Amino acid sequence: MKELQAILDRVMNPETNPETNLETNLETNPGMNPGMNIPDRPSDFALATLVKTMGSSYRRSGARMLVTATGECIGTLSGGCLEHDVAEQAQEVLRSHIPRLVTYDTTAQDDIIWGLGLGCNGVIQILIESLDLQSPFHALRLLQQGLQTQRSSVLVSVFRVEQTKEIAVGARLLLDATGRVISNISHAQLQEMAIADAQKALQGDRSSTRQYALETGVVEALIEVVKPAVPLVIFGAGHDAVPIAHLAKLLGWQVTVVDCRAREATRERFAFVDRVVLARPETFQEQVTVTDQTMAVLVNHHYLDDLEILTQLFQSPVRYIGCLGAKSRRDRLLNELSPNGIPLTSQQLQRFYAPVGLEIGADTPETIALAIVAEIQKCLTESSGQSLRDRAHAIHPLFDPSRLQIHSSI
Repeated sequence: MKELQAILDRVMNPETNPETNLETNLETNPGMNPGMNIPDRPSDFALATLVKTMGSSYRRSGARMLVTATGECIGTLSGGCLEHDVAEQAQEVLRSHIPRLVTYDTTAQDDIIWGLGLGCNGVIQILIESLDLQSPFHALRLLQQGLQTQRSSVLVSVFRVEQTKEIAVGARLLLDATGRVISNISHAQLQEMAIADAQKALQGDRSSTRQYALETGVVEALIEVVKPAVPLVIFGAGHDAVPIAHLAKLLGWQVTVVDCRAREATRERFAFVDRVVLARPETFQEQVTVTDQTMAVLVNHHYLDDLEILTQLFQSPVRYIGCLGAKSRRDRLLNELSPNGIPLTSQQLQRFYAPVGLEIGADTPETIALAIVAEIQKCLTESSGQSLRDRAHAIHPLFDPSRLQIHSSI
């Protein structure tokens, strides 16, 4: 999400990037005219999107990299082994304005010697296209519209077309959380099937690749679930809250710090977060909205403050509640919550993590922060948190052509 936001800021928010704003360029450079070749004008942005992976790959489908005509790159598609080649191909796309699907196959043994030398044993496909920022259907505009709902949305991107001219590579459809559909897919049957797949992806919270067999040809598309930034609320503004906030921002999360001591100095200490709220524990919800996507961490070091905050959080839809402190302190808090009428069912307790954090031998503010953020990430992805070395199976399943889902309108 952090990379996507950086790309959106670079292209879609010209007021924060004066060099991309044509009006600003004309004002500061009177000798220029609208017909001049101004760097980073709409036709000078290329977007590379990882649309399909088979076998092992560093990134998964949906990873993006922005390339400008001046050679600037924002985002990554691999561990650093593909970006240079993709950037060079992007320059050719910027000159031709013809989208290009590039395949990198590292499954062959001789790739290590004669190919890119990746040795990753996987196949990935990357769609490179120039951005027409005047179009209401270009990828970044649709992504931005989907993210505005602050809920998950689904973007369908056509990346391969064979034997038909009715559909263009780069045609897209957006389904947002409200059910709104924005599309420039003109083929009625394809649009109907794409909407159905987007609805399934939104419900199952899972991206995929789909191949559609139409009467006039074959179309392949990425069905991508796009999620907004993770909302993290940190209760407490002590020195140990700082590394938690820093790590969360590094991951691109949306961080709110609530200081129940209401100290103005907190705003300066946490100037790098999205929001600082000075509020008493009993009134914080007047200023902070929590949803079923919110992750909350309590590092107040104040028992009564924690008790009041937990009273409210357990009655809210918050997805994760982490609380610093020993097990004995946790048990005491839970014992006091029950008589207050807070339903502490097994389902409620499943989202309560105290003591907070994974067991990694943490004993400093920084390592404790790492343990906490890692546990939140584990919960977000519903993963095991075990060492990858101890997995019985491969990280990414091997590509099996027989499992490819083909939808047909014939």
